[in-house]
Amino acid sequence: MTFKVQTLNSISAKGLDRLPRDLYEIASELSTPDAIILRSHNMHDMDIPDSVRAIGRAGAGVNNIPVADMSKRGVPVFNAPGANANAVKELVLAGLLLSSRNLMSAWRYVEDLTSTGDDLKKEVEAGKKRFKGVELPGRTLGVAGLGAIGVNVANAAQGLGMSVQGFDPGITVNNAWRLNAGVSEALSIDELLSRSDFVSLHVPLVEDTRGLIDAQRIKLMRKGAVLLNFSRAEIVDEDAVLGALESGKINYYVCDFPSEKLRGHERVITLPHLGASTDEAEDNSAVMIAEQLRDYLEVGNIRNSVNFPEAIMPPTANAHRIAVVNNNVPNMVGQISSTLARHGHNIADLLNKSKGEVAYTLVDVDAEVADEALEELRGIEGVLCVRYLGAVGSDAA
Repeated sequence: MTFKVQTLNSISAKGLDRLPRDLYEIASELSTPDAIILRSHNMHDMDIPDSVRAIGRAGAGVNNIPVADMSKRGVPVFNAPGANANAVKELVLAGLLLSSRNLMSAWRYVEDLTSTGDDLKKEVEAGKKRFKGVELPGRTLGVAGLGAIGVNVANAAQGLGMSVQGFDPGITVNNAWRLNAGVSEALSIDELLSRSDFVSLHVPLVEDTRGLIDAQRIKLMRKGAVLLNFSRAEIVDEDAVLGALESGKINYYVCDFPSEKLRGHERVITLPHLGASTDEAEDNSAVMIAEQLRDYLEVGNIRNSVNFPEAIMPPTANAHRIAVVNNNVPNMVGQISSTLARHGHNIADLLNKSKGEVAYTLVDVDAEVADEALEELRGIEGVLCVRYLGAVGSDAA
């Protein structure tokens, strides 16, 4: 069997090379793709073919993908959390240094000078006092969101001598283990803001984080604090930030999301969405997505899906595998098992996981599954998708 994978953006060859050409056809134009890989392409206005069984975003954010619609169709959406963590971390560190030493204002001052010779030297000496900054050791950085990027930022800032505190009520065990012991815990976003000289945002854009940093929360910040946003533009209320800059409440706003309101403000450092724009981050993201898609298409395993549960079951030797996506309602596993039993199949292994309104079941059975059994599974009320993967055990390698 050959899987068809459509690419909607330029995807790193290092990632696509993880999909062997004897099993995968890869092209930017395909009428009936099994999977789609993309970066920033907007899929919301796209007619997504019914043939699509998986979507992979070679990056972290999935705002450009109609995730809810895909969930209703039984299609998992994968992303690559952490693949760009070092790239974003380095950009945040650059933002800390640019803002703490007033480097952009100083650079613009020098660029605007028109004098020469000794007059130039005099103007440089006369003007430099306007750009006196502060050093980072001993200053407090508050990190909101301790995913892969937030943890990297926190650890790196501590290495620069900063006092670091973090807030993330949903921090995973793995990320908690990776966090340096010296990073302290803030009990709320409000506490984090009130105790920090610099605040770096690393939270996903969801309904609860939209406008997270608004006028009321900015009032909690220390006078002269610096706000860094390398998550999503909508997490911050731009009007509130601009008002705080004018009043002197905050000293700089550093972000990766230019807008007409922000552009040209002397206390705003805004970059053209450079967070993951390194060769290494693009390679890492593409490799991660390709491997996750391959594991799902060939074996049925799910890793790093934003809308499906984590579901990893090693193949059973000499067994045949079925993957079932259904609404997360009672008695679905019972109906799946009963259907297979009616067709004479003994279950060798079974895994059932759920996330929100979606449930996912992997079933290994003792023999090849007839089309009649698969059609009966698809006919169960609440079943969204049934995939027959066939022999995926070690004997089929």
